[in-house]
Amino acid sequence: MDRSYTYLLINLLSVAMPLAFSFEPRVRFAGWWKYLFPAMLITAAPFLAWDAFFTIEGVWGFNPDYLTGWHLGVLPVEEILFFLAIPYASIFIYAAWNWWKPESPLMDRMAKPITWFFILLALAGLVFFYDRWYTAVNCAFALVLLLVQQFLVKGSYMGRFWRFYLVHLIPFFLVNGILTGSWIKAPVVWYNNAENTGIRIGTVPIEDSMYSLSLMLMNIMLIERWKKPAVI
Repeated sequence: MDRSYTYLLINLLSVAMPLAFSFEPRVRFAGWWKYLFPAMLITAAPFLAWDAFFTIEGVWGFNPDYLTGWHLGVLPVEEILFFLAIPYASIFIYAAWNWWKPESPLMDRMAKPITWFFILLALAGLVFFYDRWYTAVNCAFALVLLLVQQFLVKGSYMGRFWRFYLVHLIPFFLVNGILTGSWIKAPVVWYNNAENTGIRIGTVPIEDSMYSLSLMLMNIMLIERWKKPAVI
């Protein structure tokens, strides 16, 4: 296979099964589309701005061997599609699990402590690594979102969010593992370790777990706000 389609194929394979099951009559994920697509587009805007800036500054970059060569500005189209494919696939997991187990009493009780744990973790990352672009911006963005959720939004869905977040890290790290060089010859996306902690899970920078937290939380905050305004 032509390696130039690698990143595109990763996006397509990530979203293929959730898309195929979107019309499944029990989960009815297609019914979420009127909330999901606006949420993904709004969420993608700051992430793509951040992405473009980091690409220009050399915080990370893309291996041309694994790209089709199509770009929008400084970003390959595959990177732009990432912010549609991965949230779509991930939020499908959230919707399916909410259908299967709508109640989450243990996680509901643990929601605030877990949120506070991540608030303190993000704050510590920002304080101790303020001079490293990826770590600092990642932690600052997550910190703002978590504080907004904790003090302004106060969504009753956070127990369900945390159970989803912890489980979604498994497929998320599998996909990011491939993108960062696990199981393939070279990374699709490379990171400048001078701009992060240098701590990795396999080939994946530890900061990516906080990055995914922000990406998922912003999407779900918007979706839940539009789906059920009365619960917020």
